[in-house]
Amino acid sequence: MKKDPFRPTPYQVQWLLIVGFLAVGYALYVRYFAIEYSPVALACDNGLPTLLCKTRALATYLFKHSVFGTAALVIAVLNFIRPSIVTLTAGLVAAGFGIVLYNIGLSGAAIGLLVLGFARPAPKTA
Repeated sequence: MKKDPFRPTPYQVQWLLIVGFLAVGYALYVRYFAIEYSPVALACDNGLPTLLCKTRALATYLFKHSVFGTAALVIAVLNFIRPSIVTLTAGLVAAGFGIVLYNIGLSGAAIGLLVLGFARPAPKTA
């Protein structure tokens, strides 16, 4: 009996496009308007208590400890073992954040594993 490879439906592809663009767009916003923008960085470093400064501190902590890349790689391995739209979405979001926020090596490997997940057979449904 031949198993069909995992292929998202057209609605799932649209979902992945929307979530992927939103994740990468927000990561770009955090990187260029919170982390690298000098006036915001100076204000946050001087103790400005805004949500943007808290987001900046959280993103800085997470990318310094390679959380985005590690999470993307772990989720991509899970997606490779058992492909599903849930793990594909989570891996895409984590890898998008990782690529934009300086975890390029691990996130790049995760994207490669996410692509290889399309060659795996889809899990059986009851």
